[in-house]
Amino acid sequence: MGMTISQKILAHHAGREHVEAGELLNCKVDVILGNDVTAPAAIAECNRLGREHGYARDSIVLVPDHFTPNKDIKSAEQAKILRDFARQQGIQNYFEIGQMGIEHCLLPEQGLVAPGDLIIGADSHTCTYGALGAFATGVGSTDMAAAMATGEAWFKVPESIKFIYYGQAPRWVGGKDFILHAIGDIGVDGARYMSMEFTGEAIRSLSMDNRFSMANMAIEAGGKNGIIAADDITLAYIEDRVKRPYHIYQSDDDAVYARTIEYDVSKLEPVVAFPHLPENTRPVSQVGEVWLDQVVIGSCTNGRIEDLQAAAEILKGQRVYSGLRLIILPGTQTIYLEALRRGYMETFIEAGAAVSTPTCGPCLGGHMGILAKGEKALATTNRNFVGRMGHPESEVYLSNPAVAAASAIKGRITPPWEVL
Repeated sequence: MGMTISQKILAHHAGREHVEAGELLNCKVDVILGNDVTAPAAIAECNRLGREHGYARDSIVLVPDHFTPNKDIKSAEQAKILRDFARQQGIQNYFEIGQMGIEHCLLPEQGLVAPGDLIIGADSHTCTYGALGAFATGVGSTDMAAAMATGEAWFKVPESIKFIYYGQAPRWVGGKDFILHAIGDIGVDGARYMSMEFTGEAIRSLSMDNRFSMANMAIEAGGKNGIIAADDITLAYIEDRVKRPYHIYQSDDDAVYARTIEYDVSKLEPVVAFPHLPENTRPVSQVGEVWLDQVVIGSCTNGRIEDLQAAAEILKGQRVYSGLRLIILPGTQTIYLEALRRGYMETFIEAGAAVSTPTCGPCLGGHMGILAKGEKALATTNRNFVGRMGHPESEVYLSNPAVAAASAIKGRITPPWEVL
């Protein structure tokens, strides 16, 4: 019996020829990621174990990005724990403010993750790297500590759901809409502890930026991981980035799936998720009149150059609606510079937006975009839980960057075609 991509990657890293869904494995991991929220607890656990030297330090990546630039003394101390540990252990892959980015935008850009890798991160959106054909999943700080000390982690082999996307997507419809549509279809627990394998002609034509958006939100359907088989688009992306060996896996024709779900993307339009779950989706034309106080464009879901390009196309020569706050966060310093070179930053600032250095801040209600009681925000982020971006009586709506930009101009959730 054949195996899926996810099964093959786990089998390889466990030193096995074949694995079945439900098996428990101990696997060597290629990358261990932590940020300023989760890594301090893992570091404390390593110190408790008496590890003077991180055995897996060449695999460890530390990125303080959630509360940076530090918003207060506590967040500054959290970041300092990472900085000191990286220095003490000789960890090369430590990325500080001014040289960093939002972790899930930064690692692919820096060539630190590759096809066929087994990646864990103490952040739920570590599943982003599945866009490269890697098995990537979020873990807790304790599991991160164990991996830092030993270079290994345990896994239960997940069942897989195959999502087949076919047809040609209309303008302004992309990866964010593909995944929001799927989450709206199966629900936030519809893929609980399953591998979400995205395939089909519509996926094969997607850019890497759009693929990252899709894999990023697998966890919002409960998925253990999201994954897309590496192809020519993947190889072109990693060509000048990844400097080490990697392996490309494909699912076998006779691989077993728990379900197969098909979507015709030609029938989709931009999708908006209403409070307070990503599954609460509607096509943008069916949103009705929802007035906004704030729009956020950025995050590990939609902070890449194509996302900023879409926003800039909409905002060029326009003005942000009076009384609305538009906050734009490039995913990394490199993306920021490229947006500068292309003139996007001038477009954003002339339109009345505030542009921030890369940070996760607003997405998790950390800083630089907190919502007050009763306020409503539209964001290109990945979660809209109660109180996610501030006060528990605020509301968060999710969309792609084009819808977000159009809405910032009109002051209410708006399709792009009403602006252009």
